[in-house]
Amino acid sequence: MFYIYTCALSSVSFDAAFGKGCCNHSSVGCLRAQEVKMQSIRSCIVGGLRVCRRRPPCWTLQPAGPCAWASTRGSDLGVHSREAKCKGGLEDFHAKLAAGPSLQHFLQDARPVQETQRLPAEAAEDSEPYLGSRTLADAPRKVYLETYGCQMNVNDTEIAWSILQKSGYLRTSSLEEADVILLVTCSIREKAEQTIWNRLRYLTALKSKRPRLQAPLRIGILGCMAERLKEKILEREKLVDLVAGPDAYRDLPRLLAVAETGQQAANVLLSLDETYADILPVHTSASPTSAFVSIMRGCDNMCTYCIVPFTRGRERSRPVASILQEVQALSDQGVKEVTLLGQNVNSYRDTSEAQFLSATPTQLSRGFNSVYKPKQGGLRFADLLDRVSAIDPEMRIRFTSPHPKDFPDEVFQLMKERHNICKHLHLPVQSGSTRVLEAMRRGYTREAYLALVHLIRDSLPGVTLSSDIIAGFCGETEDDHRQTLSLLREVRYNTAFIFAYSMREKTRAFHHLQDDVAPEVKQRRLKELMTVFREEASRANAAAVGRVQVVLVESTSKRSALDLCGRNDGNIKVIFPDVEVDDGTGLGSQVRVQPGDYVLVKISSSSSQTLRGIPLCRTTLKGSTGFGGAD
Repeated sequence: MFYIYTCALSSVSFDAAFGKGCCNHSSVGCLRAQEVKMQSIRSCIVGGLRVCRRRPPCWTLQPAGPCAWASTRGSDLGVHSREAKCKGGLEDFHAKLAAGPSLQHFLQDARPVQETQRLPAEAAEDSEPYLGSRTLADAPRKVYLETYGCQMNVNDTEIAWSILQKSGYLRTSSLEEADVILLVTCSIREKAEQTIWNRLRYLTALKSKRPRLQAPLRIGILGCMAERLKEKILEREKLVDLVAGPDAYRDLPRLLAVAETGQQAANVLLSLDETYADILPVHTSASPTSAFVSIMRGCDNMCTYCIVPFTRGRERSRPVASILQEVQALSDQGVKEVTLLGQNVNSYRDTSEAQFLSATPTQLSRGFNSVYKPKQGGLRFADLLDRVSAIDPEMRIRFTSPHPKDFPDEVFQLMKERHNICKHLHLPVQSGSTRVLEAMRRGYTREAYLALVHLIRDSLPGVTLSSDIIAGFCGETEDDHRQTLSLLREVRYNTAFIFAYSMREKTRAFHHLQDDVAPEVKQRRLKELMTVFREEASRANAAAVGRVQVVLVESTSKRSALDLCGRNDGNIKVIFPDVEVDDGTGLGSQVRVQPGDYVLVKISSSSSQTLRGIPLCRTTLKGSTGFGGAD
């Protein structure tokens, strides 16, 4: 059996290891004399992973061909020593070392070199050494991708698939066909993580039943849960073969290559600049009419309850040029709606070009503040929104998820002027109590938030609002809870995402606050919040009855093949019959509308979640600007 030993030592380190005064002895004699000092050099660094091997009981360094070094055992040690003695002193050894193998040769294959093998005489400079002799071109591997959580995870899935596709992988929608299963995970709440643990145990059982004639099934965890629980996933549970954090998707081909050798592989390093700007996602949305475009990653707000800064890292914005290029490509493909994505999307600040740099500080919403110092210069979100919305007047533009503090008046003015920027805002409040908001480090009071809501409704008549709300945060009293209920009644959101508080390790709340609201109290408050929300959402949606609205057709309704489903400008689901309508050309022709068409629908009924109506005619965005919420 051959073993490979490598050690990156400076010349000083070599002197220390082999002895400065051994020039009068043969080089191999020196090595044997100093063998005890080399006891610790037993690691082979393979693709960034430390793989420990037990050293044979008797060994020496021996050239194994012009481009490889190996150790061997046997009774011919004296023969090799006598041959080496004839080759000069330590200078000869240094000369041989300089002409020896590079790190590439040791990375050629992650598995130990067998007795009957030698590393190739020369490694191609442009090859990928970690792929080994068995490439994907010889045996393409099928990958199954499963996505959990927010829209950012959907976009991450598209980025990961783009990278794997370029590396020769094929995609499958069948678990049974898959050679690799990758879960793109969420870590925002404990329930989300428990869903992944349950899924992993099912997949591990599936892995154990795989026929021996097939290549072993590899399972990987990507995204936020990989970042938060890397040690537990790899060491304690041992359910997966690879772990990749949100900033490590470029490394997926290498991680999978290492996993193919039977070793676990991980890369969970967070980046200060990774935005995947040069990677065009392979859009996998079930609806061919819409797509997500990531414009920034990470978050600097450090709200006490939130794990995102620890799983996604610091804020960094994607260069505007790459965003415009992707949106233009989507327009060319016929996509009718683009949602700009970011953990704090409206804090976008592109500093990639010198012309964007200035001393102008970031403008916050009136009455709001941040936990960090004001940021200087950069092309801001309003500028990006202006450029994106100008690409295609017939393409709707949405964005999520914003922070209320990052809404200068310019954003509202632009939304009012551009007919293709949807009049819908996600405005996360989290709590209606100023005391709780302070404990959350949200940077605003109840009064400041309500003032912003009134400003938005004055600037954008007919706007729809959605929000995020947490029930039972640390120290929340019954009075705090009642204040949140009253805020729900006052604002009257069209959509809300309400959850019981789930403490996350690493967050500021975990280190400094007490999760002192009993689970049963959290659940009661959660139910009360959802009841009030539904009541108010029903009233808000009822205001649309009798009005004509522009709806982008998405698909056939899930509940009836006789109905179509789409969304209006306010992001509310609209159901209407799949019947022939006027084609909108003025010629009197009748057509069946298709996904991707805009259609005028007269709203006839409503609930807390959906609207129903009668289709009138096919239309365009530009030709229907008077019907956003008109009678």
